[in-house]
Amino acid sequence: MAQHCMSKLSAFRDASLVVLGVCLLISGPTGATEGGTASPNFAPDAETSWIPVGDDYLAPESGPGPVTFDPAHPYVPNFTPRKAPTYRVADLSNPILQPWAKDQMRKTNDDVLAGHVPFRARESCWPPGVPTFLVYALATPLYFLQTPKQVVITYSGGPELRHVYLGVPHSTKPTPSWYGESVGRYEGDTLVVDTIGLNERTYVDNYRTPHTNQLHVVERYRLTEDGNILEVRFTVEDPGAFTMAWSGMQKFRRTHRTSLSELPCVESNVRYFRYETYPVPVAGEPDF
Repeated sequence: MAQHCMSKLSAFRDASLVVLGVCLLISGPTGATEGGTASPNFAPDAETSWIPVGDDYLAPESGPGPVTFDPAHPYVPNFTPRKAPTYRVADLSNPILQPWAKDQMRKTNDDVLAGHVPFRARESCWPPGVPTFLVYALATPLYFLQTPKQVVITYSGGPELRHVYLGVPHSTKPTPSWYGESVGRYEGDTLVVDTIGLNERTYVDNYRTPHTNQLHVVERYRLTEDGNILEVRFTVEDPGAFTMAWSGMQKFRRTHRTSLSELPCVESNVRYFRYETYPVPVAGEPDF
């Protein structure tokens, strides 16, 4: 009953957001950045959305990069021609990992190699956090709602929402949450998003790399290739989990599938093969 109430309330809120979102998508951002450069418009019309090129981060041109797969156990994503998909086994030789994080990840690696299904936020309808939001869903469109005071970034599947508040400082002590506190600004043709206040219930990637409440992520969103590619470069700092700051990148292709619409995750999460996954989020009591 509690889950039913939570789902109905979420559907009501999401439907309201869709109505607002269509209006915002049509209007787009207003104003200019410092120096007179027009701010980037990630939603030039109601049907523009962005499809991720993959569900792993791309490596930076130089410097420390994200955890990727163990070369002895290559990761094969869904929809790879003539190859069976695999679950991720993390490369624990990456020097960014603190010893405790490496030990925790080794246990989950062992579970995968023993035949267990590993946790992945999308498969269990859990919020992915930041920066994992960038690799949350392989084939689900990403939408932007832009106003002078905030940018809302959302996947239609879920839906998963991030609010980026423009032109304001961080709170002195933000309450930890799934997506933390994101503040942003435009720098020329780039939207810069600074996020802190993330809880410890998420991972920083799809390889189950943990973090602490010291996690600090800075993302830079920019349009390239005549506006057909959205490039997001990001840096991660967390002295509690990592030995150094590291960087990564994600790219999205512009598409015109449809305007933003509701697509609940929990109600669609059917276990066709009846394998055991992490339980979907369930409220202990109605939140109204």
